[in-house]
Parts: sequence; structure tokens; C-alpha cells
Amino acid sequence: MKCLMKYKWVKLPRNLLPQSKGILGQWAQLASRAAFRNGKGRYCGYINEVSAGGWSGGIVGIKTILGQKQKGKALAILDSLAEKGYLQYQLHRKSKRLDYQISDWVLEFCGQPCEEGSIYATQGFGFLCLPRNITDRLVEQNHQFEDADAWLDLWCHTVWQEPDNAFSFMAPTIQFGRYHCALTLETLGPRWGWEKTKVWRFIKRPRDHYGRH
Repeated sequence: MKCLMKYKWVKLPRNLLPQSKGILGQWAQLASRAAFRNGKGRYCGYINEVSAGGWSGGIVGIKTILGQKQKGKALAILDSLAEKGYLQYQLHRKSKRLDYQISDWVLEFCGQPCEEGSIYATQGFGFLCLPRNITDRLVEQNHQFEDADAWLDLWCHTVWQEPDNAFSFMAPTIQFGRYHCALTLETLGPRWGWEKTKVWRFIKRPRDHYGRH
């Protein structure tokens, strides 16, 4: 399937979510567990109304999704994502229920939505849709990228058979901007807030470093 710049989003397999540090890696973990359609979400015996791109459950569930053992650290991650505009969340102090809603949820799709079964996607299966410009917000806010942020930045800016990029007809090619096809350390360094040597070490790492391993 052609992956052209005209498409505003890209697919990320749920079994390839980045496991390294980075705010967008944490966003991906939360987004991959959000509801794919409106309906009733079940969690620990409770039934909650959930809209597409949202999740509802307990703080224990949030800690599990984010891989955190402490409630404070999990909430700090949610606070950071909310401050940067990636999600909204609410913790109900009395019931201890926590709801979050992904801000950049992709609503465009092809085919008929599933009307039966769970409204949440099965962990590790299927795809997560990412807006191509989701990493640009970090650049605009002068946020220093971490490994997961950089990995997703490259993923979101990869094109295949893009008419304005002859190199993309030979192999998937990373392209920032419609007419900026050349990828250099000088391009990525300022974008990620890294020294050129750090960018080079990152590029040289094994290709499966940011998957499940």
C-alpha cells in the first residue's frame, strides 16, 4: 500500500510500540489501549460509558498500561501529556475512577466498524493510527526528544512511492516537509535537541531496538 504525504496519518503495529523512554512512547501505550468506538467499557466489574479514543478504569490499570509501580509517577506522566495537549484526563477522587481521552485520535477509517464485543482493542494486535504531525508539537515547544520520541518522529515522516521524492520508489524514505527529501544530522540534531554524535549513535542502533526488545 502506498504511503504518500497526502495521507494525514500513518499506521503503527501495536506489537511494535516503542519500549524506550519518551513522552510519545507513553502516549502510544495509552492510545493503544483506548476504545476504538463508542460504547460501554468493562473494567474490574464496573461498566463505564466510553467514547472512541478514551479509556475508563482504575488507577491500577493506568499504572499497568504505563509500566509504573507508583501512582504519583503515573499521574505525573498524565500531567505532562495533558500539558502538551496530547490528552485530557480526570481522576474521580471519591470513586477512584480515572478517565482519559486522546486528543489526536484519528477518526477516519475504511470499512465497517465492529458493533459487537469489547470496545477496547486487543493488546498487541492490530494497528494504532498516528497523525503525521503528532511529533511536530514537541518541536514547536522546544521539547528535548528522548529515544521513543525520535523513533516515532522517523516513523511518522516515512513515505513510500511519494511522487515528489524519487528515492521513495526504491525504499521507504524519511522525509520532513514536502520538498525536503535530504535527511542529515544537521536536520535531526536541532529538531530533537541533540548533538550530531548522539543522532548518529541513534541511527546506527539495531532496527528492532525500539520494538519489543
